[in-house]
Amino acid sequence: MQRRLLAVYTLLIACLVAALAVPLALAYSSHRTGELLLARRADATRFAELADRAIRDGDTAGLTLEVSRYSALYATAVEIRDRDGVTVAGGGVRDEAAVSRALSGRTTDRLPLLTPFGPAGVLIAEPAGRDAQVTGTVLMRAPTGAARRAVAAVWAALAGGSLAALLCSLVAARRLAGWILRPVGELDRTTRAIAEGRLDARAGTSRGPAELRRLEQRFNTMADAIAGALERQRAFVADASHELRTPLTVLSLRLENLEPHLVPAGRAEFDETLAELDRLNALLEDLLTLARVEADAGLPELDAVEHLLPRLAGWQEVYAARGIGLGTQIAATGPVPAAAARIADIALDNAAKFVPAGGRVHVTLADGVLRIADDGPGLDEESRQAALGRFWRAPGHGNVPGSGLGLAIAAELARACGGALALLPNHPHGLVVELRPQPWTER
Repeated sequence: MQRRLLAVYTLLIACLVAALAVPLALAYSSHRTGELLLARRADATRFAELADRAIRDGDTAGLTLEVSRYSALYATAVEIRDRDGVTVAGGGVRDEAAVSRALSGRTTDRLPLLTPFGPAGVLIAEPAGRDAQVTGTVLMRAPTGAARRAVAAVWAALAGGSLAALLCSLVAARRLAGWILRPVGELDRTTRAIAEGRLDARAGTSRGPAELRRLEQRFNTMADAIAGALERQRAFVADASHELRTPLTVLSLRLENLEPHLVPAGRAEFDETLAELDRLNALLEDLLTLARVEADAGLPELDAVEHLLPRLAGWQEVYAARGIGLGTQIAATGPVPAAAARIADIALDNAAKFVPAGGRVHVTLADGVLRIADDGPGLDEESRQAALGRFWRAPGHGNVPGSGLGLAIAAELARACGGALALLPNHPHGLVVELRPQPWTER
């Protein structure tokens, strides 16, 4: 946006400078052209008077001498002809059209506008004679070198001044655009920080136009309200989950104490009740985990070998007991986000539920990207998009143990460590859970 504003300012300033400089340059050129015409036309008029007398008297010796002196002094070619077109003094000027105009009594009253790149000389034609009787013509080719150099000097000064004015205006326009857009940039940085999970980020309100400063203040007020609401929501979920754990534990113990007094006909209902309590306890644990993850501003980096590999080794036994193969390829031995191990636990737990016996799961870590790929039934595109939401359960898998919060927790863990979680299709079938250190985009 700043570049567009500067482009508009530059165009407007350039047009304004050109509107001032070009007329000044043309006006000076016109002034020098008029001066040259007046000076040389006066000389041509004097030669016309001399030529008229010489032609009438039939003595052109004095005229020839005068023309020679003038040509030598001013480096100007002068040629005088009688009414028959015969040269009577001087020479070096050949322009029959100008001769015809002068013989018809017309004088040169306009010259081409002088520019630094114009011709080296201009032609002035003056009729000789009295009243309507034209006795000859005076042709004068006046040099324009001095006048063109003067015009070039003025044009150069105007160009330099215009360039300096343009540069100064651009500096001022850049500062003005920066001052105007500073609040916009501040809002952009703040919204990006909030989107990355830094809910305490706020826009500065000390510089910029008053209208945009007010917008920043209102944005900060809105951000405070949203952050407060989210914090209260997280606190409520955490408190409610924590407070419910004790009654559920007591209820579970009391049910277990009733087990010796059960009659055989009530055993099935008793076991289902205990299973429901276990699922409710798991749901509360997941809610507490999600609340803690959302409250974290970020997760530290841990060493992959010391923390990730032992977790994978523990899953080897679980998978072996279920007849599922688990392969690992950990290329990175440096630090990885702490979320990598926890996300691997969630993904491997899900894969253990849905990959049938004889299937295979492969875990890789390379270039900071963690991938857990299985060859289970997988998910379609719509389900992959919905699976990262809270309490989502795949259609037809409602009886599979779980709270529907696992992948939602994994997504929050990825966000907390500055990365992103993506669910991708595996080929020919299955699901890939991918953790990237930077926000993930479809490739």
